[in-house]
Amino acid sequence: MNLVSLIVPCFNEEANIEPFHKAIVDVFKELPKADFELMFVDDGSKDKTFAKIKEIHSQDRRVKCISFSRNFGKEAALFAGLRNATGDCAVIMDADLQHPPKTIIDMYKQWKAGYEVVEGVKTDRGKEGLIHKLMTKIFYDRISKAVGMDMRNSSDFKLLDRKAIDTLASLKERNTFFRALSFWVGFNKTTVYYEVQERASGTTKWSSKALVRYAINNVLCFSYSPLQIVTTLGILFSLVGIAFGIDALYSWIKGNAISGYPSLLFIMCLGFGCIMFSLGIIGMYIAQIYDEVKQRPQYIVGRTIE
Repeated sequence: MNLVSLIVPCFNEEANIEPFHKAIVDVFKELPKADFELMFVDDGSKDKTFAKIKEIHSQDRRVKCISFSRNFGKEAALFAGLRNATGDCAVIMDADLQHPPKTIIDMYKQWKAGYEVVEGVKTDRGKEGLIHKLMTKIFYDRISKAVGMDMRNSSDFKLLDRKAIDTLASLKERNTFFRALSFWVGFNKTTVYYEVQERASGTTKWSSKALVRYAINNVLCFSYSPLQIVTTLGILFSLVGIAFGIDALYSWIKGNAISGYPSLLFIMCLGFGCIMFSLGIIGMYIAQIYDEVKQRPQYIVGRTIE
C-alpha cells in the first residue's frame, strides 16, 4: 500500500474544504492500492478554514493541518507541507478545485511507471484577461530561460517522489519559487495535461498588485536577468554618450557653434533615469540578500492537527 501525501495550501477557503475532501475520497476509491494523508496548510486564514478542517479531521484521521501564526504566503505554505509530508510521494494542489482531483489518478500511474516528478501542464489558462496573459507570457519566458526548461504552461499542480520531496525540503533558502525549483532539482520527469476548472466557491485571493509583487520576487530569487538589464542599459547609455561626443567633436572641428543645451539636458535626464532604475534593481537584490542573512524562519506554525 502506497501512501500519497496531498499538500494543499489554503487561505480563507472555508467553503471549499468539505467539497475538496469529498472529491479526494472519491478519487482514492479508484486507487485501491493507495491511501492518502491530506495535509492542509492554513496560511493564516481569517475565516473558519481551520475550524472546518478540524471538523473533518474528527471524522477522517487522514486529514491533517499545519496552521501558520499569520499569512506568510503560498511559497512558505508549500514548503511547510513538503517538510511535514510522510508519504511515498506527494501531490501539490490548490484547495479551490481548479486543479481537477481526477488528474491525480494519471499522476499516480505515471509515478508507478517510474517517473519521479509528474508535472501538471495546463491545456489552457482558463479565463484570463489579455494583459494578464501577456504579462504571464513575458514572466514565464524569462523564468524558462533561467531554468533551461519550458515553464510557460506549468503550474504548482504536480506529483513528487520521496527523493524530490526530501531534496526540496532540505533547501535552506528563505525566498523560494517552488514552480521553478521543482524543475531545477531534476529527476526523471513526465507530464500530464489538465484543464483549469472554475473555482468551487469564492473568489481568487490574488489581486493584480499581489501577482506583480509575486512575479518580481520570483524573478529576483531565481534569475539574474534583471542584472543583465542593468548591464544592457549601461552599454546603451555609453553608446549614446559616445554618439553625442562624436557629434560635438565634429561640430568643433568644423568650427560650428555648439549650442548643446537641449542635447545635454536630454542625455542628463536619460542618464539619471537609467542610473536610478539600475540602482533600484541592485537594491532589490541586496534586499533579498539581507532577507536571507537575517535567517528568520520562512514561516511560524501557530497550531497543528495531526
